[in-house]
Amino acid sequence: MQATNPRDLKKILYIEDTDDARLLVRRLLARDYVLLESNNPIDGIDLALNTNPDLILLDMNLPDMSGREVATRLKRALPEAPIVALTADVSGNAREKALVAGCVGFMTKPIEIDTFREEVKAYLNGKREIPKNPDKHMKAYHEELVEHLERKVHELTKMAEQNSFLDKQNKHVIARMERHQRLLQAAATVGHNITSILDLHELLQTTVNIICKEYEFYYAGIFLVDEEKKWAVLRAGYGEAGEKMIANNHRLALDGDSMIGSCIRERQARISLDVGDEEKHFKNPFLPETRSEMGLPLIAKDETLGALTVQSEKVNAFSNADIAALQTMADQLAIALRNAKLLQELESANAELLRTKTFEAIATATGEAIHWVGNKAAPIPGSAERVREDLLNFMAIFKTLLDLPPEERDAHPYMDVARETFSLLPSLDINLEEKADALNQLPPQNLPIVVDIESSLEDIGIIKQSAETILNMKEDLIGPGRLPKAAEIDVNTLITETVASMGYPTGVVRAEIASDIPNAWGDPRQIGRVLINLIKNAWEAANKGNQTRIRVSARRADEPDFVRIEVKDNGPGIPPEIMEKIWVSFFTTKGDRGGTGLGLSACMEIITQSGGKIWVESEVGDGANFIILLPTKKK
Repeated sequence: MQATNPRDLKKILYIEDTDDARLLVRRLLARDYVLLESNNPIDGIDLALNTNPDLILLDMNLPDMSGREVATRLKRALPEAPIVALTADVSGNAREKALVAGCVGFMTKPIEIDTFREEVKAYLNGKREIPKNPDKHMKAYHEELVEHLERKVHELTKMAEQNSFLDKQNKHVIARMERHQRLLQAAATVGHNITSILDLHELLQTTVNIICKEYEFYYAGIFLVDEEKKWAVLRAGYGEAGEKMIANNHRLALDGDSMIGSCIRERQARISLDVGDEEKHFKNPFLPETRSEMGLPLIAKDETLGALTVQSEKVNAFSNADIAALQTMADQLAIALRNAKLLQELESANAELLRTKTFEAIATATGEAIHWVGNKAAPIPGSAERVREDLLNFMAIFKTLLDLPPEERDAHPYMDVARETFSLLPSLDINLEEKADALNQLPPQNLPIVVDIESSLEDIGIIKQSAETILNMKEDLIGPGRLPKAAEIDVNTLITETVASMGYPTGVVRAEIASDIPNAWGDPRQIGRVLINLIKNAWEAANKGNQTRIRVSARRADEPDFVRIEVKDNGPGIPPEIMEKIWVSFFTTKGDRGGTGLGLSACMEIITQSGGKIWVESEVGDGANFIILLPTKKK
C-alpha cells in the first residue's frame, strides 16, 4: 500500500528491546506505515497512551516487565488498539497466555519476511484470534501475575530498605561534608583573624576562643615549648578551665607519655577517639567531660613551636576531615606564632640595643667626667701620706725637744730645724702669734679638743681613702675601655680559677660546667673581672652567710656560636622597679657599704665590647640570675 499523505498512514507501535529486531521491522513496515518504536516497556506504554496507535506489536520477553503484563495494561488503557504478540517463545501455551493477557494475535520469531506484511495488514483490518480453553489459561495467567507481583513487592521492599540505608548514608555523608565545610570556613576565619594579630598573648587567646566557638568544641589550648626544650607550657586555654590551668603553671614534659609531649616530639598529629580506653591518659581535673582529644603540632620553618590541643565531650568526635581542616588551621597558627615571636624578638633586640646604647652613652659621658676627676684626685693619696709623715715628724721633733733639759735643748740639731721652719711661716702668710692669742682665749679644759692629733690623722686617712675610691671608680669606668687583648678562653679553667681565687667558704660557690663546652672568645682578664664582680655581688646580696649558695654554670647556648654562663644566687632577688637601673653608672643598692655603682655598668661594657650580651632574670624572694652570652668565634 502506498499513501501520498503521511497523515493518512496507519500508526504501528513496536515495543522491542533488541535493536536488530526493531531494525528488521522498520525495513519491512516503515514504507507503508508510521512506525513508532520503544526499547523498553515503560516508555512503550507512555508512547502508546500519547499516540493512540492503530496496531501494537509487542515482544513477550522484555526487561523489568513481561510482555503479557504490558498487554494487560495497554488493553485496559486502549481497548480499541489491537495488540499482537511478536515473540520467539514457541512453547505449547505461549499463544494462549498471550491471547488471555490481552493480545488479539500471535506471531513468532524469526520473522517470515514474505508473509509478515500481509499478517500485519490482516490484524489492522480486523483479524482476531480466539484462545482455546481461556478459563484455564486465564487462571494460570492470574497465578503468574500474583507470583510476579509478590516477587516485585519483595524486590520493592528490599529496594526500599536499601534506599533507606542509602538515605541514611547520604545524610551522614552530607552532614560530614557540611561539618567539613564548616571546619574549613572556621579555619579560614581563624586564619583571617590571627594573621593580623602580632601580640603573642592576644594571638594565642584569640585563637583558642575562635576554635571553641566556631568548631563547637569543649576545650582548646595552646602549649609552647620552653627555652630549655624540656617542657610544653600552657600559654592559652579556653574558658575558666584554661585560666585556672595557666594560673597553676600547667606544663607537660616533652619526653613524657602525654599526647602533647609525643605530638611535639614526633612532629605528628595525635588523636584519641575515646580517652576512657587509654590507661596513660592524664585525667585532668579541670576538664572532667573530655572524651575525645586531638593534639596538633605547631611547625613553622622546620621548627616545632608547640602544639594545639582540641577536646570534645563526645566519643569519636574527630574524623580524618577534622584532622585535615584543623591541621591547616594549626599551620596558619604556627606561621602567625612565628611572626609574633619574630616581632617580639625584634622589639626585644631594639630595646636591648637602645638600652645598651643608652648605658654606653651614660658610661661614656660619666667616664669623661670621672677621668677628669680621677686625674685631679691622683695626687691626693700621695700628698695625704706625705702630710701625715710630715705631721708625725714634727711631733717626733717636738717630743724630743720637750724631753731634753733646757741647757741641751738649744744645742740640739732639732732646734735648728724648728727655728728654720718657724722662720718660713711669715712668708707663707701664717701668723702663729694670732693662733696663740686665739688659743689663749680658750678655757684650759678645751685645749685638748682643739689640738686633737687623733682627729687630724683620721681626717688625713679619710682624704686618702676618698681619693683612692675616686681612682677605683675611674678604673672601673676607664678599664673596660682599654684596648682588649682578645684570645680564646678556656671557660672551664677561667671559672674554676676565678672561683678558687676568691676564697669563699667551701660549698658557697658551686661550679657546673658542661663537658662539651667550647672555648669562648674575649679578653680573659676582663671576662675574669666580670665573673669576680658578679660572684662578689651575689655574695654580698646573700648577706655573706653560711646559707649563701652561688651557682656558676656554663654550657653551649641555644643561640649558635655562643657560650652561656650563669651566676645565680639564693639572695632576696631584685625588685622589678630597679631591674634596669642596676646597669646605670653610680647606681648602687649597697648604701654606705662601699659600693661605687660602677661594677655592673663596667660588666656590660666589657661583655658588649666582646661581642656578647648580659642580662639578669630575677624575682623577689627567689634570688637573681645573671646570664652572659660569649661568642665562640672572633667577632
